[in-house]
Amino acid sequence: MRVRAIRDVAATMRGRRTDLGLSQAELARRAGVSRKWISEFEAGNTSAEIGLVMRVLDELGIVIDLVDGDEAGAAAVAPRVDLDALLDEQRTR
Repeated sequence: MRVRAIRDVAATMRGRRTDLGLSQAELARRAGVSRKWISEFEAGNTSAEIGLVMRVLDELGIVIDLVDGDEAGAAAVAPRVDLDALLDEQRTR
């Protein structure tokens, strides 16, 4: 997924949280942040500390893959697929 704004990360986080059946409170407890922080981030709060964002994404099993501009352009043409992640996702359903 190409991230263009913090709202893209927030939407991904919210979607994964709901897919896992976690409430904001449960995710907050597991990640060591407040439920209010989760709520504000999911609403698009752009002043979130990157360390907290990374901690929550890690708890949700979301990995951020940074690429340079040349790789990003190539990925738009032929996206890479993580077959292990797809298989894991199907096994948990």
